[in-house]
Amino acid sequence: MRLENHAGLDHQPLVEIKHLKKYFTIKGGGVFKREKKEIKAVDDVSFQIFKGETLGLVGESGCGKSTLGRNLLRLQEPTAGEVLFHGENILQYKKKQLRDLRNKMQIIYQDPFGSLNPRFTIGQIIGEMFAIHGTAKGKEKEQRIKELLALVGLDSSRYNSYPHEFSGGQRQRVGIARALALQPEFVVADEPVSALDVSVQSQIINLLMKLKEDLGLTLLFIAHGLNVVRHISDRVGVMYLGRMVELSETDNIFDHPAHPYTAALLTTIPDANPNAKKERIVLKGEVPSPAAPPSGCSFRTRCPLATERCAKEVPKLQEIRSGHFVSCHYPLEKGQSLRDAIV
Repeated sequence: MRLENHAGLDHQPLVEIKHLKKYFTIKGGGVFKREKKEIKAVDDVSFQIFKGETLGLVGESGCGKSTLGRNLLRLQEPTAGEVLFHGENILQYKKKQLRDLRNKMQIIYQDPFGSLNPRFTIGQIIGEMFAIHGTAKGKEKEQRIKELLALVGLDSSRYNSYPHEFSGGQRQRVGIARALALQPEFVVADEPVSALDVSVQSQIINLLMKLKEDLGLTLLFIAHGLNVVRHISDRVGVMYLGRMVELSETDNIFDHPAHPYTAALLTTIPDANPNAKKERIVLKGEVPSPAAPPSGCSFRTRCPLATERCAKEVPKLQEIRSGHFVSCHYPLEKGQSLRDAIV
């Protein structure tokens, strides 16, 4: 399948996700807890990531963003679906093939302290990558580790320091250096700045943008902060309750959202101008439990535009404009606000 990327160039994607599902089985209530339920963390998600782009992935807590990222790398095994990398379904890879794949696909974790072994020095943490894959030894390994530290803006003299001797932002730089050690093509950045101070977040974002350009990386950037996603992403995908509800170029998403959820979400972004009048749209009700999602459209219980059709039919992710995909029976017209659509 071919789609146009954000630059309008027609080519095959680097990564393609097809009908990906991840269901967790939990025991229900009752004395014997025999009843079992399924939590649909990722529910039939399909999209593409083009070589050299940064795809931002946003949504509320519990919508399945991080689960999708881990499934994509097979850090968790999906329930169903396909993940194509260079056209090959990596979900069919055996242990040896999967180990070789780690050279090409890596992850930057959310918690810069919890993801680093406190008993290892920084040199040992990054050096593990070379030891496991047998790509460098001795002096060569030490030199490459020090080059990686310099690449992410750390002094190579900190080679023998431990994680607790670094600040949060510095520890995340170590995590980035570890992810880049094997020279991957594709990196999943799983909320890499959410645990950092605001002043440090911009430094890490700018570092990732520079590394992407210098090293020719392709990024899946998972985040909560919409402003952060807008700054770093070429395209943005919006998830809700395990499903992809909208996907398009960044400017399209922010200037002309088509899904009611996206439109409501964008009204929550703070305005830098304290005198600016901005009408916030507050969605009614709570996010449904993924263990008992609504019938039809998963957003219908909170959507001001929902009809009986929304309760009966699951909307498919369809292209409504060039490169703009929406999963909604009643998408907003270009230039139409959610408030106007409600009236």
